[in-house]
Amino acid sequence: MGAKEYLKRKEKISRYSMMGISAVGGLVLLNALFGIKEPNEPLIFCLLVIFLVIIELYPMPVWRGFTTIAFPIVYAIYVMQGIDYALLAYAFAVFVTNLWKRRPLRIVCFNPAQLVISLYGAYLLAEWVRAAAGLDAKPAVLAGLLYITFFIIPFYLINNLLVDFILVVRPQPYSLKMWKQKTLQELNSLAVSYIYLVLFIVLGNQNRGEIDVISFFFFFSPLVGFALLSSNIVRLRKEKSKLKALFGISSELNKKIASNDWLGFLGDNLPAFIDVDACILWTKEDGQWVRKFQSGLINDEADFDDNLLDGLYTVRQLVIYHNSRRQSGPAAAFFHEEIRSKMYAPLMLDEELVGLFVFGRSRTKSFTEDDIQSAVTLTNQLAVLIKTKWLFAEEEKRLILEERNRIARDIHDGVAQTLAGAVLNLETAERKFSKAPEDSLKLIQESTDKLRKSLKEVRESIYALRPYPTERVGLMTAIQSRIQAVKKEHPVEIVLEKRGTEFELSSMTEKVIFDIFQESVQNALKHARATKIEVMLSYQRENVFLKIKDNGIGFSLFQAMIKARNEPHFGILHMNEASEKIQASLQVDSKEGAGTEITLTVPRMGIEGGVMNDQAYARR
Repeated sequence: MGAKEYLKRKEKISRYSMMGISAVGGLVLLNALFGIKEPNEPLIFCLLVIFLVIIELYPMPVWRGFTTIAFPIVYAIYVMQGIDYALLAYAFAVFVTNLWKRRPLRIVCFNPAQLVISLYGAYLLAEWVRAAAGLDAKPAVLAGLLYITFFIIPFYLINNLLVDFILVVRPQPYSLKMWKQKTLQELNSLAVSYIYLVLFIVLGNQNRGEIDVISFFFFFSPLVGFALLSSNIVRLRKEKSKLKALFGISSELNKKIASNDWLGFLGDNLPAFIDVDACILWTKEDGQWVRKFQSGLINDEADFDDNLLDGLYTVRQLVIYHNSRRQSGPAAAFFHEEIRSKMYAPLMLDEELVGLFVFGRSRTKSFTEDDIQSAVTLTNQLAVLIKTKWLFAEEEKRLILEERNRIARDIHDGVAQTLAGAVLNLETAERKFSKAPEDSLKLIQESTDKLRKSLKEVRESIYALRPYPTERVGLMTAIQSRIQAVKKEHPVEIVLEKRGTEFELSSMTEKVIFDIFQESVQNALKHARATKIEVMLSYQRENVFLKIKDNGIGFSLFQAMIKARNEPHFGILHMNEASEKIQASLQVDSKEGAGTEITLTVPRMGIEGGVMNDQAYARR
């Protein structure tokens, strides 16, 4: 049996199980309906029902569901009016709450049914224990405490067994961690309910005069207030966790802008933010729709057609289809038929559609307002990420084109001119060879020098066209390799110091840093005649900091800038232009006879990685 067939079979089992439980609960309610009589205390009964509805309207969320502390009020209705009224009142409160919150029909029927079954089963067991243990012959308080113990514990046990059974047979994962989270919250509810019932039994068996509706109001008001307070606290904690998850996803996605592993991170962390049974992310690349990410009950065999393409282009605001049997949107073919509700969340940025995220669940009408907010927030983050990656790609293409054009100009202005001059000299030497051999020899020697220079320039151009060292081995390794190569060619002492913890940089940023390092070292050797060079690369919280300091002869920065205007190949001008391309700042400190210090500060801007603690201060 394939994976999809297995999931489909589990979904059918869970659906039929919910229908069966709903049917059994309906039969229990029907039996209770025939057994009701006129209530003993109508005002007290109405008050308790109102309290019951309020508590059900403000439950405490647990994994894939909710829990309440409504049992003490249900038990009070049972004591005052009998089990039939307790069953009907409990079912009515839960049914009204589910209708008010617009939950799917199967949930509207299932939730009251499983609670009614649990309550009636616990009642039968408690009555059996009363008869078997002779509780009526024991002291009233002791008998009452034993009775509520054998009533409330089976109720929670049966209720959780029914819910766990449905969650286990459903296709969605239900891990041990999820079960522990749900069970812990249910135990908290059990403890609060049990304590309140103990007070109810103890105070109820004291002779305090007539107990009227006012007494019940003041006794159960704290329970209702506690339920409201607990519900709001739990909801605030849930919102805090969601905000924390949002912050984590946003921060991590910002880190992934310069890398290609953001899809793996998205798949690992998406369930913590919005829990769905299936999802597909499409992005637009070069005008074409590309399926970048998918998870859950997806139809891998589906493919695009013209109608689907046209349909995706029309989704420019969030749309929800609550029942796929009626309408499911343009991407219906990509989802398994068990996915009943779909939410289309477009990735929009500056009125431009850059992608589409479609979420699916196997339950109809299952997307809530919180889900909508989560989807909108996530897609906004993804839209910024994808658009930024587009801009990065375009910028790198532009820089590559500029670099190729620069090399072409260098070849044309340098190598080509030198070769042309050498050829002209050789032709002149050939004509003068018989009449003036000494002049011919001199021309041949000049041509040989020019050809050697051209050969060097050609090799440098070929090296420039090869994959960049930082792309092959990374920035730090490339710097170390270059230092070793320089030491072999020149009698110079080079000290390299690294501070902080390395993090990922974009290839363009690494290239600029390496170019400025290389140009600075070359200038120190060629112009400053330095014997010692200190290089420091520091990874800081907000910046990447590069410093190159030499003990050379130094120079006048003013004179250097004047020279740079006349000699476009002068290094400082090129370094300054390169640093501006990555919004970095370049500072050159030098005086004649006092050496040179070049510092490059590259702001992180949230694109190279997340926040880290500084490992060291960059400046000494």
